[in-house]
Amino acid sequence: MTSADTSVRFLEPDGSFAPTPDAEPYREIVDALDDDALAQLYRDMAVIRAFDHQATLLQRQGQLALWPPSLGQEAAQVGSARATRPQDAVFPSYREHAVLRIRGVDPVNVLALMRGTTHGGWDPSDPANGNTRLYTLVLGTQTLHATGYAMGLNLDGRAGTGDVDADEAVVVYYGDGAASEGDVHEAMVFAASYNTPQLFFLQNNQWAISVPVSTQAKVPLVERSAGYGIPSVRLDGNDVLASYAVSRMQLDEARTGGGPRAIEAVTYRLGAHTTSDDPTKYRTREEEESWERRDPIARMRAFLENRGASGSFFADVDAEGEALAVDARDRVVKMEGPSPDSMFAHVYTDPHPLMERQAAWLAEYEASFEGGEA
Repeated sequence: MTSADTSVRFLEPDGSFAPTPDAEPYREIVDALDDDALAQLYRDMAVIRAFDHQATLLQRQGQLALWPPSLGQEAAQVGSARATRPQDAVFPSYREHAVLRIRGVDPVNVLALMRGTTHGGWDPSDPANGNTRLYTLVLGTQTLHATGYAMGLNLDGRAGTGDVDADEAVVVYYGDGAASEGDVHEAMVFAASYNTPQLFFLQNNQWAISVPVSTQAKVPLVERSAGYGIPSVRLDGNDVLASYAVSRMQLDEARTGGGPRAIEAVTYRLGAHTTSDDPTKYRTREEEESWERRDPIARMRAFLENRGASGSFFADVDAEGEALAVDARDRVVKMEGPSPDSMFAHVYTDPHPLMERQAAWLAEYEASFEGGEA
């Protein structure tokens, strides 16, 4: 277990490759990445940032009700998502846009959710969506869902055989604010007790809306999971190589019978908590600039340039990001809203008299307006 006052890091902010002592156990995993794999990590981060920027613009222009930016957290998400195996289950919070795209979810489905044209966004049972569960805005609840699912994997004999290509694992994402929720701690109790094949992936972006992590915890957050007997590692969340290597090892140890694992990825939310938030009210420009100098995408770009990556490669990545952003805009503005009846359709598994009465009331209410629609 990495001690709380140290951190796994391979890349310095200037892009130089300088593994910390704590990174050495994961060095073999990083060394095994070829040029194409390294380029893909950069591509994933840069393309999702272009999408994220477009989503923010769409919200500002009234096309979305809300948007939670992932600006600055790309390395933590991309590294961990690329470390998963196809058979794994992913339980996101509500900011894991890069994770979703890597697992196969169309990111425009997230925009549909934030626009209010869907109640969920995508079908988790569709293989095309990479066994990725829905976003949740209820802080911490996904950790309980993930733990229950992981317990089921053990009971069904789908983990713990020692075969990394067949054994299944679960990764659940949550933030530093959610780390103070009771659901998270209850999930860790059950995970430790039942030796679940799962990874708790904490993205510590320093702020729970306007509350700094220093107020939330007097010790590094990695010590919370460690306190439950869960092997826990603290890493530089702005280093995509660290995120990938540690996540790959942790997931494989969990899936093959080692029990739950935990990561605290120390990163920073460069943007607002959501587009309803104004971070200038609670943090300084000096703080933001200090983290901008540790930007995960600029760091990886410098690393690739030092390895000889061409200008045409970066131009191609920029073009892919722009194409994704344009496609997202075009599709969002054409979305139609759901029918009023859809809000009653999935509350209960079977027809329910309460839902029928509410649907009838709404129909009568709307019919009372001129034109028959509210």
